[in-house]
Amino acid sequence: MPYDLAKALKEFRPWNEQEARDRDMMLSALSASPDPFTRENEIMHFTASSWIVNRERTKVLMAYHNIYHAWAWTGGHADGDRDLLAVALREAREETGIHAAPVTEGIFSVETLTVDGHEKRGRYVPSHLHLNVTYLLGADEHEAIRAKADENAGVHWFTLEDALKNCSEPWMVARVYGKLNQKLAGIGAAVG
Repeated sequence: MPYDLAKALKEFRPWNEQEARDRDMMLSALSASPDPFTRENEIMHFTASSWIVNRERTKVLMAYHNIYHAWAWTGGHADGDRDLLAVALREAREETGIHAAPVTEGIFSVETLTVDGHEKRGRYVPSHLHLNVTYLLGADEHEAIRAKADENAGVHWFTLEDALKNCSEPWMVARVYGKLNQKLAGIGAAVG
């Protein structure tokens, strides 16, 4: 059965006002925005990210992203794929080399993120919005990791606190990563 993002968003229970409002924006984009799953929509398009944690849920795997010059989660553009969990899993593998799997059923978090205009592969990309769906993934912290040179300059496991300290994007720390860590605290460690 094909992945139904509208259904998944409707089933998602927002944790705070930001998630509620961003979820509503995403549902509106699905019904009204032309082609929200590809970058051809230069105003807004869907992306998928993952908060990758170790088995004990005490560490998070982050990549040092070349565009933002910051330690950040993994993720990327849907590029036409409507199964955003598949996108998150693929991006996690491509950016870190790690084999990750979902920790929780469904969407973990949603965020509408602003992206400033920038150069990518010699072409200017105008400022736009990422309608980002985040999944909580788990991985073995002892598995070999590697950077993806054209996207990131490093991959590293951080404690949850150090992930916040090492990120140089204040808004992401305050509004996104801090929230993800708080939500994670409500789940607890893996059993077995």
